[in-house]
Amino acid sequence: MTLPANRTGVLAKKVGMTRFFDETGQHVPVTVLSLDGCQVTAQRTVEKDGYTALQLGAGAKKAKNESNAMRGHFAKAQVEPKRVVAEFRVNADALIDVGAEFTADHFVAGQKVDIQGVTVGKGFAGAMKRWNFGGMRATHGVSVSHRAHGSTGNRQDPGRTFPGKKMAGHLGQETVTTLNLTVWKVDVERGLILIKGAVPGAEGSYVKVRDAIKKAAPADLPRPGAFRKAGETPAAAAAEEPAVEDAPAADAPAPEATQEGEA
Repeated sequence: MTLPANRTGVLAKKVGMTRFFDETGQHVPVTVLSLDGCQVTAQRTVEKDGYTALQLGAGAKKAKNESNAMRGHFAKAQVEPKRVVAEFRVNADALIDVGAEFTADHFVAGQKVDIQGVTVGKGFAGAMKRWNFGGMRATHGVSVSHRAHGSTGNRQDPGRTFPGKKMAGHLGQETVTTLNLTVWKVDVERGLILIKGAVPGAEGSYVKVRDAIKKAAPADLPRPGAFRKAGETPAAAAAEEPAVEDAPAADAPAPEATQEGEA
């Protein structure tokens, strides 16, 4: 069971990968995550549900493709239907009002985060690719079974193959959590979070991003989070600087008169 956290995580869409160069010229590969309208869709409280959590939704979904139950659920929260919904266990003082939309500055550059996603499915794979087996000899004494996984059964007792035996089968498409990834940069205007390195999941899939549980959180993290309240418009990019007025022509120094020499 996941213990309640001091801050909620977010749902983000994996857009793809790109790269940057740091101040020393080193190449830094990053994964681009988009918040994609991540909002609070419900609260879970001890009095009503027996535990404390926030239900978040992200991504747009057509109302006609949503079930009647979920359509009524989103209508009660006064939010648009969401493509994915997930819960994050939090403390009671970390609850956020329903309808609030998270912004990218929920995380800060240099922070460590844990990201959970469903890995890319690769179909049916053999034991060597799936479990990194070494295989059998390529030459002497082996015929037509160079990449076989070898014996998988037992003797008459117990007379069966134990569950969980490493054999050929479906590779990928399993839930994986990568710990202690670094936030390279955040783009508040476009709602992007840039993560240093790879993130589990295919492009277009949704992942859970939360503060790292094995690393200390930075002191300047916004608490309980960075978000816009329901119905609030995004803030202006920056205040315009006052224009510098030109000096009046009367106050400007007159150019010195020069007298041309006679021939």
